[in-house]
Amino acid sequence: MIERLQTLRAFIRSGGHHKFRHTPEEFGLDRLAESFRAEAVPPVERSARMLRALLNAEMPLILEGEKIVATRTISRIPSIFTEEEWAEIRAHHTLHERGTVSNLSADYEGILRDGLGKRKAEVTARLEDPALSQEQRLFLSAAHESITAVQDFILKYRDCARNAGMDETAEVLSHIHSAGAKTLREALQLLRIVHFALWESDCYHNTLGRFDQYMYPYYRTDIAAGRLTKEQAFDLIEEFFLTCNKDSDLYVGMQQGDNGQSIVLAGRDPQGNYLFNEVSKMCLRASYELNLIDPKINLRCDALTPLDVFVEGAKLTKRGLGFPQYDNDDVVIPGLLKLGYKPEDAYNYVVAACWEFIIPGSGMEIPNIDALSFAGIVSEAVEDLGKFDNYDAFYSHIDLKIKAECDRITAAHDNLYIVPAPFLSMIMSGTIERAQDISLGGNTNNYGVHGTGLSTAADSLAVIKKYYFEEKSLSLEELMDAVHHNFKGHEALQERLRNEAPKMGLDDDGADAIGTALLDSFSTGLRGKRNERGGIWRAGTGTAMYYIFHAKDLPATPDGRSCGEVIPANFTPSMFLRQKGPVSVMRSFSKQHLEDAINGGPLTIELDESIFRSEETVEKLAMLIRSYIKRGGHQLQLNTLNKDTLLDAKVHPEEHRDLIVRVWGWSGYFVELDECYQDHIIERIKYKI
Repeated sequence: MIERLQTLRAFIRSGGHHKFRHTPEEFGLDRLAESFRAEAVPPVERSARMLRALLNAEMPLILEGEKIVATRTISRIPSIFTEEEWAEIRAHHTLHERGTVSNLSADYEGILRDGLGKRKAEVTARLEDPALSQEQRLFLSAAHESITAVQDFILKYRDCARNAGMDETAEVLSHIHSAGAKTLREALQLLRIVHFALWESDCYHNTLGRFDQYMYPYYRTDIAAGRLTKEQAFDLIEEFFLTCNKDSDLYVGMQQGDNGQSIVLAGRDPQGNYLFNEVSKMCLRASYELNLIDPKINLRCDALTPLDVFVEGAKLTKRGLGFPQYDNDDVVIPGLLKLGYKPEDAYNYVVAACWEFIIPGSGMEIPNIDALSFAGIVSEAVEDLGKFDNYDAFYSHIDLKIKAECDRITAAHDNLYIVPAPFLSMIMSGTIERAQDISLGGNTNNYGVHGTGLSTAADSLAVIKKYYFEEKSLSLEELMDAVHHNFKGHEALQERLRNEAPKMGLDDDGADAIGTALLDSFSTGLRGKRNERGGIWRAGTGTAMYYIFHAKDLPATPDGRSCGEVIPANFTPSMFLRQKGPVSVMRSFSKQHLEDAINGGPLTIELDESIFRSEETVEKLAMLIRSYIKRGGHQLQLNTLNKDTLLDAKVHPEEHRDLIVRVWGWSGYFVELDECYQDHIIERIKYKI
């Protein structure tokens, strides 16, 4: 890393720029919602006017040594609605999370190519249509105002750069005010401004999509023209990565670090080409050198991906970043096609904030709208166990319960309301033609549902099948008394169930087949259902934060888990599995019909950092990752941890402020996490190579 960027990195990590921040109250921005209400301003117009007010209030701030500029100085984005208005909205609608647009990947390729000026001209031309409704005119006018506000923000930074004698920066900003990018630096600067404005417009979890693919043409042109050397291009990419960390503490999801700043690298195209290029390599190198939580990297791969690509990914795992996350095109693309996605969309997939598969620039998908608790359903069904004479009949009861829960979930999200997002709409395909805000729907409008506690549920059913129905060594009375009394007085039974019974993760075909059946019931329960926007429902193997929520009130379970004990995150074995190593886990978790549960959700494996005592281990890990992909695993994330370090970080957080961990689908600083997440991560350290 060059000295300029080392200095900039140190300044950003120390929070030196935070002293320039102001609250919205200092500018009266918190009172705008009241004035909007008094004037009866339509919501889409409110969004545009709020964005304008925020960008006007932003103070241009160029840090020493920066070439890619734009730094948040407003600490919070006020709502466009008053609390009373929100209460009225909730009385008549359902909301997803905060009620604003999230988890989308914009058409960055298109906006970098065309520029803001061309997009605004398209809006102006569309407004000439006399057949437009009043609602359509309101949207297009708000979109026009949003683009103009962003352009004015660019000019403000241009003038600041010019006054500071930064002529090259001023020239770059002048060009991207209206035109599309012509150079790598212009592309990175325009992307920074657009991404900045998306957050400022109260959209969140704004992913960065296929960064290496849409940046590569600018890199290639600059190198061919002799405008940049490869090292100069790398420095610009590394600086862009650094900019993603300037304001990330303001981009908070469920926890600090859960901000959706993910990028996707490589992938196979329809012609069979593997799209790993020089920019892809630079992204991996930049992440390694910077050692920061953003942007999170997803690496698309398949059975034919060269081993050296996996080696580069394994180096980041050794570094302890918790990424890249691996996404298997051999499973994901057929799975999306099976669900009805167009081939051009399926081959172009990216990943949302965590792991969910979405279509960049096109889909208004909500891939994390709810979650189904496998463990909760099985726990509830166990109360009816005495009614059944054989396992198949009992599993049919489970199957009906899963499908009933799918029915409940799909019925619970009708009449959805999402706050308009006119600026984001301008970077999504079809919105100008339809003259409709993206919050009302996109080219695809699919919903995704997570599934939690799969291994807990499968292991519990494996106990019932083997010991209760087949061997008859466990009576109904003993089992029910044990789970009802949290195994008090049944300690020997609990030990047997935890350590001798079949488990997912041990390459046990019986237990793994039960996991397969549960996932099949889930995906079948959602198959064919349509949401109110005409989209489909997708089952997934991820858990998001629900692995914490669903464990809270879960009673003791037949697998030997005690009441209150945690359940695993994502597509992962039981927390108390006496494992045989990662190979058996990978075998167990690649047998399922993962192309049918394609909302995403990775196999998550924690590695003790002691395994990296030799350089050979990096290549061994790369080979292990490749073997999982070849076996048909759909997603994989790896976490390198040291239990003693984590325990010390809880006691002395000030000494471990840069300690990075993978939480559920994102990486964050360990000391900034809530204790429940810290403790869960500590419990997950199991595997050695």
